Amino acid sequence: MDFDLDETQTELRDLAANLLSREAAPARIDAHEASGAPYDAGLWGSLARAGLLGACLPEEAGGAGLGPVETAVILREAGARVAPVPLEQSLVAAQVIARYGSSEQREALAPLAAGEIVLAAALNEPGRDLGAVPTTTARARGDGWTLDGATGTVPYAAQAAAVLVPAATGDGVGLFLVDPAAAAPRPVPVSTGEPAAALTLRDTPGRPVGAPDGRAADGLRRLALAGIVAVASGVLDGALALTTEYIRTRRQFGRALAEFQAVTMQIADVYIAARALDVAVWSGVWRLARGADEEAEADLAVAALTAAEPALRALYTCQHLHGGIGVDVTYPLHRYFAWGRHHAHLLGGAEARLDAIGALV
Repeated sequence: MDFDLDETQTELRDLAANLLSREAAPARIDAHEASGAPYDAGLWGSLARAGLLGACLPEEAGGAGLGPVETAVILREAGARVAPVPLEQSLVAAQVIARYGSSEQREALAPLAAGEIVLAAALNEPGRDLGAVPTTTARARGDGWTLDGATGTVPYAAQAAAVLVPAATGDGVGLFLVDPAAAAPRPVPVSTGEPAAALTLRDTPGRPVGAPDGRAADGLRRLALAGIVAVASGVLDGALALTTEYIRTRRQFGRALAEFQAVTMQIADVYIAARALDVAVWSGVWRLARGADEEAEADLAVAALTAAEPALRALYTCQHLHGGIGVDVTYPLHRYFAWGRHHAHLLGGAEARLDAIGALV
């Protein structure tokens, strides 16, 4: 078991890091937020031209056919710069379609590689945790399917060309592609400021992805967990870098903050939380890439708990070490905290993640 990135993965990481450092700098994000646009279309186009949107898409769609590890590499770099684009949602949905969809559905991912569309996925339902058996139902009607039910909050739902929605059928749990325009999207505010919506499904047409045997829905849950914790890992790493630089240069009583023992102990706790999350993330996606889904499940469950509790506490520590500037919205740290909170919410919080680990053991 070797979690070191190979040459291709290292080059992919460096490409993503360089592009995002240049085009998702704080001043650029400030300008995007002032524009009121749902996401930074210029950055989205740059990601497409650099091949980062297509890297993990199937070859039928003009992609490079890379997998979960490479997806995590890209998402971690996006999280480290809190990049305002629907990268996590689109790449997770695309990976699910690549694994379980028909050849026609895989080929239809080509516009995503070109940056022309966005994809999204409904990960839960109102009042229900990620991965719970859906109450949304799907019925075969004629030569198609229709869905009835409701989704929880779906980031970028209204902007998506299609949303993946799990639904119960008479034979099990299926996964369906739904046109959000046909599902009455209702805007829902989220802490990151990104657009999000809840969908209401009433005889809404859906196109099945894979068979209704639960495999595609389980695949969505695992790949979504991998995407969420990869972004959370990047978010904490970005906050750690920002805080480390701050305490190194900020002086009080004639000394840099980093020279005070209490400060060094707190930043060390942040570092430990970040490394613990990293280990679980890379172990989980490494196993996913090798088809060891059950083993990956356990690693991703640990990563999810770490993202929902220790990593969130570490972000509080980063804010504390910054003093008053830590909550100043003109300083970039607030975005990292908002993203950390949002991803902990997507995971259902620490108690839900403990329940998930309990169910596994």
